[in-house]
Amino acid sequence: MTDQDTTSVTGPSGHLVIANTQLSPDVHRLVLAAPRVASVCLPGQFVIVRLGDGAERIPLTIAESDTDAGSIVLVIQAVGKSTRDLVALSAGDHIHDIAGPLGHPSDLVADGLVVCVAGGVGAAVVYPIARRLAELGVDVVTVLGARNEASLVYADEFAALGELITCTDDGTAGRKGFVTEALADLLAARSADVVYAAGPVPMMRAVAAVTRPHDLRTIVSLNPIMVDGTGMCGGCRVTVGGKMRFACVDGPEFDARDVDFDELADRLGTYREFEHEAADHACRSAT
Repeated sequence: MTDQDTTSVTGPSGHLVIANTQLSPDVHRLVLAAPRVASVCLPGQFVIVRLGDGAERIPLTIAESDTDAGSIVLVIQAVGKSTRDLVALSAGDHIHDIAGPLGHPSDLVADGLVVCVAGGVGAAVVYPIARRLAELGVDVVTVLGARNEASLVYADEFAALGELITCTDDGTAGRKGFVTEALADLLAARSADVVYAAGPVPMMRAVAAVTRPHDLRTIVSLNPIMVDGTGMCGGCRVTVGGKMRFACVDGPEFDARDVDFDELADRLGTYREFEHEAADHACRSAT
């Protein structure tokens, strides 16, 4: 579904930016008018946004949605030219189009103990899952990590859902170290039913290594290169359980124990040089 409502907030100019809040030095929370997407989206799903004609198509998880307000929330980390353009938007600006919701919704358990592990901006991916689980009455423990205290996002929101363990690389908030160390300690003390995780590829691979000895179901949300979001381009292909899968239509969530993370990491670096060139060109054009 492509949200193309012709109301006061979505029309020929695109989708209204209702608010833009900076959550950390390089992460912003955008509230966007997208009533049709908001009315049907579920945890785990994503949209593809395009700022304008000829702009890059960027897949982003729907972090929050409000059916009554007809809005969705996208949390965006400025890592390249296209994402920097998005986080530079102000309230009252417009995004040309938003396609979605896309992907399979999260497969949520109905009871037991669930551990949600989020690294960096992966918090925006895990948060809608944790929130819905809490609404279902599931016992949720969140392990939230970032480089430092300033880079932690959604900490208050996770704390409102249940137990929160924060980790920072430099020890400026919570325990010093990685989320995987906190997860290992947690699993040594308590028995969990499932782990949901999102974050950088090395983190998700390490989470799988921690949970594998426990034979614990571990669901990760993958973020491969994606273009059309419908399985046509093949850009988002990943190997899961020895078979090729497309993250956009078969995922984006898979059992971490079956994911070929080495291949995923290698494919994510395919266009890094071109992204640097685009950023350099934008900087030169601005001077």
